[in-house]
Amino acid sequence: MTLSQPSADLFVPDGTPLPEALARTTHLGIGAHQDDLEFFAYHGIAACFQQPGEWFGGVIVTNGAGSARDGVYARYTDAEMIEVRRREQRKAAAIGEYGAMIQLGHASGALKDAAESNVVVDDLVRILEMTKPDYVYVHNPADKHDTHVALLVRCLAALRKLPAAARPKRVYGCEVWRDLDWVPDERKVVLPVSDRPNLQAALNGVFDSQISGGKRYDLAVMGRRLAHATFHESHEVDTHTGLTFALDLTALARDETLTLSAYLDDLLHAFSEDVKKRVDRFSGQS
Repeated sequence: MTLSQPSADLFVPDGTPLPEALARTTHLGIGAHQDDLEFFAYHGIAACFQQPGEWFGGVIVTNGAGSARDGVYARYTDAEMIEVRRREQRKAAAIGEYGAMIQLGHASGALKDAAESNVVVDDLVRILEMTKPDYVYVHNPADKHDTHVALLVRCLAALRKLPAAARPKRVYGCEVWRDLDWVPDERKVVLPVSDRPNLQAALNGVFDSQISGGKRYDLAVMGRRLAHATFHESHEVDTHTGLTFALDLTALARDETLTLSAYLDDLLHAFSEDVKKRVDRFSGQS
């Protein structure tokens, strides 16, 4: 596989030749930063873990140079941080038994720069052509992290470059830097993630440079999953110990005439109407 960045890192945990490893992919996660996949795409990781014929493939687009750092990591240069984060992501891929792990090595600024976006899109197209996944997990358009939203835009551009018959069955826009609990129930995708809490803890805990470096993502992610499981239904007992929420972005990947702005306008209108109708119902205004 020819990728744009000389620093791109390709890792196959079980040693399968790369073309075969990519071709077996059924679930593909595309994240901006090392650790994003473990936080937002665990549903796909779990769906493939030790399941014959199911393989999770991971793609991380940025190089990790701009990572927050504290403690022992505060003295690390950007180059040293890139190497630490690359190793951490490889460890997660081994623990989760991913079919393949690709780290593209782009600078975060390049990902966000529309003038340089074609380079990222071309890399993603090559990966999608070789993996042909049934399910793709990406960031969602309501995320508040600029890099996440920029990557989503690049992912949609890449998906739209594929022949219609080669596009995934489902594209899920997942939550990281903003919950999706506000999305009306009929519009959100509910992804159960109760299984193997030990595997979840292992995957989340690999990223020591972030956890010891000042961000307790490992605790926050598990807390969010538990909170969703409890607060998703107000009149039912809990049936799961963990849920994550996503948006179904399949239509955006398939319909080139549908814009992200139109998609979001419709979604936000649905949220607004849901809130107002509930208030009006008990205010005698319905």
